[in-house]
Amino acid sequence: MKDNTQLFEHAPVSKAVAVMAVPTMISMLVVVIYNMADTFFIGQTGDPMQVAAVSLATPVFMVFMALGNLFGIGGSSAISRALGEKKTERARNISSFCCYGSLGLGIVMALIFLVGMNGILKLIGASENTIDYARDYLTYIAFGGPFIMFGTAFGNILRGEGAAKESMIGNMIGTVTNIVLDPIMILAFGWGVVGAAVATVIGNMAASGFYLLYFLRKKSSLSIRLKDFKVSQRIGASVMSIGIPASMNNILMSCANIVLNQVLIGYGDTPVAAMGVAMKSNMLVVLLQIGLCAGIQPLIGYNYGARNKKRLMQVFRFTGMCAVALGTALTVIMVIARQAVIQAFINDGEVIAYGIQMVIALQLSGPVLGILFLCINTIQGMGKAIPSLVLTVCRQGLIFIPSIYILNGIFGLEGAIYAQPVADFISIVLSLCICLSIFRKMDQREAARD
Repeated sequence: MKDNTQLFEHAPVSKAVAVMAVPTMISMLVVVIYNMADTFFIGQTGDPMQVAAVSLATPVFMVFMALGNLFGIGGSSAISRALGEKKTERARNISSFCCYGSLGLGIVMALIFLVGMNGILKLIGASENTIDYARDYLTYIAFGGPFIMFGTAFGNILRGEGAAKESMIGNMIGTVTNIVLDPIMILAFGWGVVGAAVATVIGNMAASGFYLLYFLRKKSSLSIRLKDFKVSQRIGASVMSIGIPASMNNILMSCANIVLNQVLIGYGDTPVAAMGVAMKSNMLVVLLQIGLCAGIQPLIGYNYGARNKKRLMQVFRFTGMCAVALGTALTVIMVIARQAVIQAFINDGEVIAYGIQMVIALQLSGPVLGILFLCINTIQGMGKAIPSLVLTVCRQGLIFIPSIYILNGIFGLEGAIYAQPVADFISIVLSLCICLSIFRKMDQREAARD
């Protein structure tokens, strides 16, 4: 059974961050490769409309992952704080609640998607050229909803007890399965977008199977047993208070992408396909920084629960320096390789021209974007529900979506393209202000106790 007290409390900060963050970053790197492979193999069909259809459908697919994070990020935060307070039984109750909650909600969402498919396709702005492809893709994704949500949730839950390596292995099993199946199902079988969806579902089933086996072999101090399931004693509330803002961040991100696609579709299907490729390329910059900052969330939560402010701040500062260095390096790489990256996905001159411009725009905030994710994960790790909710709503709702409409109205297509970095810079400043305010209040409480 896992006992990471030494890692959480006494190991050098650089070692603790590395042990927790590196496996998470590797998991994210594999996710980047998967997302690129998915789009790459669809692009090899030579049909920009299939690429555009997946670009339109991806934000809807992300809703399943967002709701998985409802239990995953919320549960991980609650578990790490409970372990820091030495409440092992409560941590077991939380993990069991997250297990059955994610599976149950996954089934409900699958039914909603299948029944409301026509309305969803209309909402995302599918055109007559892309609607059939998008319908096929989302239908198969809906059937895999429970596995997607469970796998997403427990990749985070395991990190809550410090099992970052096991979380990485489960993620890699699912993603590698997906990558291996993509060329077979998309190209060899000729299934196109259906092949991509089926490969995604099977990959998530494989990851879920690994996490289930991990618990059945009793390698965890947590539990997925039904007898440990509890909603009382604020179990559900402790998960939802952080899980809802975390999932809202993903849901609002999906909504913002839908809005962006609806604006872009006014300029034709080609800009939609190009933005889909550009955003997939940008995942290397974004997800590796998210991996770094998400990896240290259990360290933040544990030391907050243990009231070890000094170590919490050491983790925060060291991770911040790493985030800026990583973001700068990744941005330089992406700018240099921008044309080669876009061409690797699809050999269409118009898509490539738009895509290069979009990649450059998305990189503007790259060097400092990790600061935003660090602040978000720190706030979530400490269980600060209201600040987490405020930051989530502002970033994806009150900042990004209005930016799309305002900049598109003033500058046209170029304005819509640059809406994301504008929203990122505003959000980074806001997140730093919120974090520094929380740290000051912690100092005031410590001074009052003394």
